[in-house]
Amino acid sequence: MDLREVVSAGVWEQRQLLDQGVLTARELIEATLDGIEQAGELNAFTRVLHDQAIAEAIERDRQDVAERGPLHGVPIAVKDEIDVAGVPTTFGTRANLTPAIADAEVVRRLRAAGAVIVGKTTMPEFGQWPYTESTTYGLTRNPWDPTRSTGGSSGGSAAAVAAGLVPAALGGDGGGSIRIPSACCGLFGLKTQRGRVPNAPNAHLWWSLGVIGPLTRSVLDSAIVYDAIRGATPIDRFHAPDPVQSFEEAARRAPTGLRIGYSTKSQTMLARAVPEHVRAVHDTAELLAQLGHTVFEVDPHYPDFTFAFYPQYYGGVRAEIPSIDHPERLERRTRQTLMLGSWARRSVVEWAMRRGAAVARKAERIFDNCDLLLTPTIAHRPPQVGVLDNANTIRAQIASIPMIAFTLFWNVTGHPAASLPAGMAADGLPLAVQLIAPTNGETTILSVAAQLEQIRPHPRPA
Repeated sequence: MDLREVVSAGVWEQRQLLDQGVLTARELIEATLDGIEQAGELNAFTRVLHDQAIAEAIERDRQDVAERGPLHGVPIAVKDEIDVAGVPTTFGTRANLTPAIADAEVVRRLRAAGAVIVGKTTMPEFGQWPYTESTTYGLTRNPWDPTRSTGGSSGGSAAAVAAGLVPAALGGDGGGSIRIPSACCGLFGLKTQRGRVPNAPNAHLWWSLGVIGPLTRSVLDSAIVYDAIRGATPIDRFHAPDPVQSFEEAARRAPTGLRIGYSTKSQTMLARAVPEHVRAVHDTAELLAQLGHTVFEVDPHYPDFTFAFYPQYYGGVRAEIPSIDHPERLERRTRQTLMLGSWARRSVVEWAMRRGAAVARKAERIFDNCDLLLTPTIAHRPPQVGVLDNANTIRAQIASIPMIAFTLFWNVTGHPAASLPAGMAADGLPLAVQLIAPTNGETTILSVAAQLEQIRPHPRPA
């Protein structure tokens, strides 16, 4: 048995090996920690929980088979905006030093399912940017090409999974921050309907914009992790109804006869999809037609959403500031963001959420004639690292537009959307497309994405 191959396997494969007794949880976790240490040049982690992870693994090995959860012994990393007990939640900044008192609800559920938390992953300060770069933690690098960006803001989670350091890592998506790094790194990343996954102990993540979820290499792995963490709590502001079937069941079901519309029209005139991404959409549309679906081009007629987004963006960053110890240590860009967003008071944010609800009702009409919408995930190819070097907040926001041009709208509306690999580009990095579903349509996305994965396997870095 080659432990390196086991470490780079997916959630399902590791779970099977552990259940069969091929290896122990301690052996897997120790090998995982060794791999993380050897891949330090990627800068995927802000903190590696070496001693705690080994202690958890030993505890897993002591459990009777009947007590084992669906993620027994599986190593998982967590984006550094999600609480892990005893560890500071840095939000990608040097401004917070106080350890979290308790696990966030999603982390508690991962542990209850048997997962072992191995570390916290890098992110830009407060997740403001679709590039994982900060003055505190530096540049996070893409495993496919270390000179290129992982995207963001869940870029550390993406790098860790794409490099085969862990089979899954939690991220957060407030404007594309799960889907964008998934697209840059050749992963599957689903942003669920808001209220599907708990934000507790917080009532919300960037008000109505943000959700938490895993980045994985396969659709099935994503479904397995989601089944372990989904379900809102009384603390959460938003609640989604239970799906009619488990996510894992959906990922194992081959759908037929769906109506799938496709569009390469951007949600903003400031960024259009490059030819490689247009071709990826057309190629995927052809594959879907071969699978028996009815596929046709549509014009979504996206309604304007800017007045719903920006108050929540600025208000979301402002809402996280009370969680830090030393606001004087914030990056210059973040201080500028706070100054520009000083008008984003609670009343303004509540007004913006009502505007967002109106936009969502209009967006739902897109699905009157189709069951899914297929688009690019990002407009341009992953850029060279250093996008944010010396950039103030305005320049950083302008530089972000090509990355969020196809994702941001669906955070405002709350519709489920996923990025999935779509082959390789000439630059040696993966291509990606995005599938969007009507409200509460995650299971349809999972079924179709898994179907595509069967005939177009997801790529892996050499």
